[in-house]
Amino acid sequence: MRTRVLLLRHAESADPTVFHGAESDVGLSERGRRQAEAIAPLLAAEAPHVVISSSMRRAVETATPIATACKLHLMQEAGLHERRVGLLTGQPTDDREGVWPETLGRWMAGETSYAPAGAESYDDIRNRVLPIWQRLTQRYTGHSMVVVAHGVVCKLLLLTLLDGFGPGDWKKLGSIRNVAVSELVNNLGRWRAVRLNDLPDGVPAS
Repeated sequence: MRTRVLLLRHAESADPTVFHGAESDVGLSERGRRQAEAIAPLLAAEAPHVVISSSMRRAVETATPIATACKLHLMQEAGLHERRVGLLTGQPTDDREGVWPETLGRWMAGETSYAPAGAESYDDIRNRVLPIWQRLTQRYTGHSMVVVAHGVVCKLLLLTLLDGFGPGDWKKLGSIRNVAVSELVNNLGRWRAVRLNDLPDGVPAS
């Protein structure tokens, strides 16, 4: 049996216009709750063996309807939390010349150890998240998993696990949409994407 992971970002947060990061444990918006309810039966039809989420409220509120639809207990992994963003907390996400564009530009240029004060670097996130991924996928080898995490966490996992990708391909993958599914399959120790950032029909878009 193949090991399969359905990886997705949480549904829309209560205020998607600002950076929340790990410092802001907000819940879902009304549209976010509709997204979670809509995606739940679609993922249940995939018959996963386990549903796992970060412990942040927006991820748990997304994953709970999924676990319920799957008739599974929701497992939480605190280490899958969103990136710590430091001074960006509460700042508008549409700032084109501020801290985040500079950070991303330096990461894409290969300076993955860079981080503003109080924030996590690309390397920090990878070193936090990758051991959790490896532990979970080894524990559930041969099974299907749903993993609900956060945009930056999902993006970094995809850039790290898939052949031919790296930090410089950040924009190539596009924005990780709320509850869009990336289906990853492990074959002989290598991860392959069956679908990337796919928002199923009938699920409200953010």
